[in-house]
Amino acid sequence: METRDVTDAPLFRSFFSGGFECSTHTRGDGVRLDMVAKTKHDVHGASDYRLLRDAGILTVRDGLRWHLIERAPGEYDFSSVLPLLRAARDLGVQVIWDICHYGWPDDLDVFAPEFVRRFAALARAFTRLHVEETDAVPFLTPINEISFLAWAAGTMGFIHPFGVNRGDELKAQLARATIAGIEAIWDVTRAARICHVDPVYNVVPQVDWPGDASAAEATRQLQYQTWDMVSGRMHPHLSGRPEYLDIIGVNYYAYNQWLYVDERDVGAPIVRGDPRYRPFRDILREVFERYGRPMFLAETGTEGEGRPEWFKYVCDETHAAIDAGVPMHGICLYPVVNFPGWDDDRHCYNGLWDYADERGTREIYRPLADELARQQPRFGDRTPPALGANPVSRNSRLCHRRG
Repeated sequence: METRDVTDAPLFRSFFSGGFECSTHTRGDGVRLDMVAKTKHDVHGASDYRLLRDAGILTVRDGLRWHLIERAPGEYDFSSVLPLLRAARDLGVQVIWDICHYGWPDDLDVFAPEFVRRFAALARAFTRLHVEETDAVPFLTPINEISFLAWAAGTMGFIHPFGVNRGDELKAQLARATIAGIEAIWDVTRAARICHVDPVYNVVPQVDWPGDASAAEATRQLQYQTWDMVSGRMHPHLSGRPEYLDIIGVNYYAYNQWLYVDERDVGAPIVRGDPRYRPFRDILREVFERYGRPMFLAETGTEGEGRPEWFKYVCDETHAAIDAGVPMHGICLYPVVNFPGWDDDRHCYNGLWDYADERGTREIYRPLADELARQQPRFGDRTPPALGANPVSRNSRLCHRRG
């Protein structure tokens, strides 16, 4: 296999994309989340895709719900995703599919060798379905945010399987599964493109002394471990190879820079205007210089009334990175529709559109819509008249993107 060349040709049908929150992990009280169902995207998937298409957004991020698909080992029921796959095909919408977004079947131990085998089998089966249902090139994210998942589920014990001090082990296991999944995907079609999505961030010491500085830098370097494993730079026993690192998706939010406490925890945030705040363009350039792969901003957004201003900031920084030679292929608004908080189901106002009513209608958040319309022609996307006709959302409550 050969590594695909980095090209200026667009990877996606539109520069701007919209991401549907699709987490399916089990939280501490034993409740399994299903954000696709909570946001009624499972019911209104076709109208949701049409809404985005009419706003000039032709590319979306969406995800499989593994626990619904594989209720018994090796037996697949794709009825939960097939309507979305067909709706995207019929509407001309391109989907970047997360095969695993924080959740897996209840009977499966993520630390066991069986996890790798069953994940690869799922990846193979879904890729085969994709090829059968559509002529579009599959764009697939094997496991979403391995770094965050390893930290939350393997180090801190926040989400299933509630591991503590097992983050390194979990990260290696998820990288191993990703590599096996890529091989399974490419066994079906070598045309498939693989997106590796993880957060990027900046960490600086709280005080100016060498011990803190070196520890903060060591923590900052952790953000590269997953991509290093997949590409074979780190832990070669996992069988990573450079060609596996196809497309890099970086996730970046307003809270992705903080003061060092320790590698387990996140300290006080560093806000823009603070001289210690690192421009996002520099973070993008560092990732590209390290790996030399095509990139996109796979998740970004914030809460409440700060949404349009934050979106303008990341657009300005992405544009500056492109001018500096970084091959950025897109920006994904994430989430593109509001969703209920992970921990308490509260209504989070962090999307471009709100909850659907009984007819599937979603109210748009006007200030963010206006900013998107200003940015679209700047990156080569059309500004659709339909975007200007949507009603104003009156609600601006704040909530954390993660819930």
